[in-house]
Amino acid sequence: MGHFYFVRHGQTVWNVENKICGATDIALTEYGHQQAIETGKKILEEKIHADEILYSPLIRAAETARHISEVTGIPARVEPRLTEQNFGKWESTPRDGADFKKAKEMFACRNGNGESTLQLAQRIYNLLDDIRKESDKKTYILVAHNGIARVVQSYFTDMTNEEYAAFGVKNCEVLKYEFPGEQ
Repeated sequence: MGHFYFVRHGQTVWNVENKICGATDIALTEYGHQQAIETGKKILEEKIHADEILYSPLIRAAETARHISEVTGIPARVEPRLTEQNFGKWESTPRDGADFKKAKEMFACRNGNGESTLQLAQRIYNLLDDIRKESDKKTYILVAHNGIARVVQSYFTDMTNEEYAAFGVKNCEVLKYEFPGEQ
């Protein structure tokens, strides 16, 4: 059975300000850089083996992956499919706003000029299917975003729309996912 690891990027200014980042390219805070370095050290201490880090091209994930790669020596490369969901009109608005919380449960809605959850799920499920095909030969660490974390979780776990919308991962949290046996 193959597996991979998921890491959410380090803290950003908009995380501190409780704003939705989405596809907006927001940099890490100084603390976010430190979180990423500490995550690299944790990966070494816990003897987590990975062959490659795949990361979102957005700077907050790219910088997190760079720090982890520098600490661990694991090579890293950009994977455009890991880009965070474009939340359209909700970007830069409060993360805990009632209207946004409801909008996260509307999977076919593009939120104005954004990307629907169904569109996001298609690209992430396709990526996970590709990783699964290689999982007997290669182990990856995916460095991405909270919206991506929700879709990854839904690939492995039955969730109601409400559970999906409420799911979240802390900055620089490391999660391990195991692919089930052959179907």
